[in-house]
Amino acid sequence: MEYLLYFWKKMLYSIKILTTSIQNFTLLPFSYFKRTPSFTSCADIINILIFPIQNDSLTKTEKTTNMNGRIFPFFHTLGFFILCLLLSSIHAQTIDGKSVDDLPDYIEIRGTPRTMSKNLKIRIDHGQDPDGIFGKPSEIKDQDGNSIELHTMISALNFMQKHGYELEDSYATSADDQPVYHHILKKSSRRTFARRPGSSPYQRDRSHSSRIRTGADQLEKYLPLLRGKTVGILGNQTSIVHTPDQHLVDVLIENGIDVRFAFAPEHGFRGTIERGEKVANDVDEKTGIALHSLYGKNEKADSIVASVDILIYDLQDVGARFYTYITSLHRLMQLCVNNDRPLIVLDRPNPNGDQVDGPVRKSDKFKSNVSYHKIAMIHGLTVGELAHMINGEKWLDKGAQCDVTVIPVTGYTHSTLYEPPVIPSPSLPNFLSIRLYPSLCLFEGTDISVARGTDFPFQAVGYPDPVFGDFTFTPGTREGMSAHVEQQGKLCYGVDLRDLNPANVTFDLRHFVDFYQMSSFKEDFINRPDFFDKLAGTDELRHQIEQGWTYTQIEASWQDDLKEYKKMRKKYLLYPDFE
Repeated sequence: MEYLLYFWKKMLYSIKILTTSIQNFTLLPFSYFKRTPSFTSCADIINILIFPIQNDSLTKTEKTTNMNGRIFPFFHTLGFFILCLLLSSIHAQTIDGKSVDDLPDYIEIRGTPRTMSKNLKIRIDHGQDPDGIFGKPSEIKDQDGNSIELHTMISALNFMQKHGYELEDSYATSADDQPVYHHILKKSSRRTFARRPGSSPYQRDRSHSSRIRTGADQLEKYLPLLRGKTVGILGNQTSIVHTPDQHLVDVLIENGIDVRFAFAPEHGFRGTIERGEKVANDVDEKTGIALHSLYGKNEKADSIVASVDILIYDLQDVGARFYTYITSLHRLMQLCVNNDRPLIVLDRPNPNGDQVDGPVRKSDKFKSNVSYHKIAMIHGLTVGELAHMINGEKWLDKGAQCDVTVIPVTGYTHSTLYEPPVIPSPSLPNFLSIRLYPSLCLFEGTDISVARGTDFPFQAVGYPDPVFGDFTFTPGTREGMSAHVEQQGKLCYGVDLRDLNPANVTFDLRHFVDFYQMSSFKEDFINRPDFFDKLAGTDELRHQIEQGWTYTQIEASWQDDLKEYKKMRKKYLLYPDFE
């Protein structure tokens, strides 16, 4: 108010000057403007606008004797008059009556369910009088005093990010059998800039990755939760802290944390086991801790979880529904519920998190390790976001809620180009293979080779028939890729995708459709139909391909389901979205 009062006073003074100037019709000659020094600050501009120019600033021919030898800058005064009008119309955005610019360094966004609605009640707690967990939502107004409606946690997060806040922590609790979602935000010291209209939503600059801190990197946030407790971990070779040579288990032990065991997902604790192969119970050679499998059935899993006080999940997912690390997340959450144990999820970026595409699994008929959740095939979630979705959509047995705390990634958005520092599995040896994986994995329901058993798996496609292309390769044996190698030892003809830029690769069904159309064995092309349907999450895709639909027609067929999925997904996002 003090600033507005000041500017109003100055405006009234300017009106008086303007009136006098008009009466005396005193104008500055053009030569004055040519000599005007460059402005180096707002103060320079204000001084020029406000204060009248003395005679000695002009040449003899420019001087005038009216009004006791002073000259009033007509155009400058007019400009300041307009500026004051503009400034007087500015009001601050407010949250419950307090200017957003005056909020404290730490705030909390709290979301609670609305009765008979999928929307949430959003309250932004900045130290105002408490109104109870299920109290009224915050009243948010824009510069013109109009109300701003926020109905999801991500909309509130995006709103506060525009005002310089970053996500610091995220967790869910329950009250009166209702989930309560919490985001803790901290005012950032960095300026944030909105993306210009029409620019690409995908940030191609890999410098973004260098600013990212994964959940595991932020020891200060979760070590206090582990002190004095026995700990179990679900992890593998991707469970690193800061650098690839610092494994999470090693770092925890060095910090005096009592780590009792580690669960291993598909591919094992060190990531060298074949796809689909049994992960044996063993002992980690480096640390001596017990290793147990969580891939497939483990009848002792409940007793293993009950033997510790708290569990940690830390795996690098790749953003496809058929990648089984998210199935392991679900199973661990269920085990924690069964045994009343809390879970910490150390979140990591999704290297395919800039897209949401493919068919959405709707029927439990197609539920399996490779299609465990009713989500899009390329789901666009981090594991932390998926953990909140599993709770929020009540996908655990009997709608139970897991006591889960997510340590979010800092410096990450769903538009960030992120290349994992450690390969997630033997068949995804580089960033390009990770980006191509969502498009090529459907070939696993056929005998077409995706170059397993070569040095470039998931970067080429071929079959022993020259009709498929001029590029040739022969699948052989490689560590972690000796079993289940399609067309092993046979010369395959096909396409080489290694020249593609990973940043430009998104889900593309045409690879599969083109190979099907070129084949002379269409009736047997999808020779493992049950597995193909589980990968796709539906049998509709297989029928569409076999009926000769184009990929454009096929992709159009799942857009309605995808639209509904995206609405659900928005409720659980922890990071600004790509659209």
